Amino acid sequence: MVFPQSSDFTIQDVKFESQGITLAGSILMPKKTLAAVVIVHGSDPVKREMEFAKRLAKEGIAVLTYDKRGVGESEGVYVGPTVGTNNIDTTNLNLLSQDANSAVKTFQSQLKNKKLPIGLVGFSQAGWIMPIAASNNPQINFMVLFSCPTITTLEQLRFQFYTNGNNNFWENHTDSDAREHTKNDPDKYQFTATDPKTSLNTLSIPGLWLFGEKDIQIPVKLCIEQLNTLKAQGKPFEYTLFPKLGHNTVSDNDTTPFDISVQWIKQHVFNSKKTKASK
Repeated sequence: MVFPQSSDFTIQDVKFESQGITLAGSILMPKKTLAAVVIVHGSDPVKREMEFAKRLAKEGIAVLTYDKRGVGESEGVYVGPTVGTNNIDTTNLNLLSQDANSAVKTFQSQLKNKKLPIGLVGFSQAGWIMPIAASNNPQINFMVLFSCPTITTLEQLRFQFYTNGNNNFWENHTDSDAREHTKNDPDKYQFTATDPKTSLNTLSIPGLWLFGEKDIQIPVKLCIEQLNTLKAQGKPFEYTLFPKLGHNTVSDNDTTPFDISVQWIKQHVFNSKKTKASK
């Protein structure tokens, strides 16, 4: 069924298979489409991100957003601390990356314009999932990453235990404190770490990271340092730092990160068309 939600776009419910289960989502299709994106979830048990998807669709970006595995109408088992399981285990991150790639494949089959650039947009934990997905899928043209780590899963946990949910953390800690702790603190859990740089090193597609400097989930300055190293090696990666924001860089209160991401996607589409035209 296709539901006209506004004069700008339509919404169509969709179901697709991934690793033996059925995932459920929605496709938002603008009248005039510039690019297409699949939304990749953070760590929480999240249903499809309809409000965020509508914001993108109003900008001419087609979106496939789906209920995370084990959540909403999607089959499978949700993995995460709230149910006593490890959602940043390598096996789970790989599984979620396969879900994202199944969504990309489904989306491409639905798009009338097969040459439309298709990318991934994600939040937080998606910083580990999206590079794995993109490294296994040459159809992915770009990535936009809101508050996403570029450090290993174990390093992120060390930092998160250190800040301990304290919103005033940065008022009485320095970046060097956080860096020292993140690099050297003994691990509370023993499992194989996932390092996103392993996948990022294989990619040549553009990526945009949006960080809030007051983030207490990921050590932003350390993540930026890792990105700068990759940039120095010629990777087409960019980032923007918002001094007043924390981990939530997609809130309605401050639309600047969202606006920058949309402009970046549009610029990427323009540049890729220009490159193809010159060949």
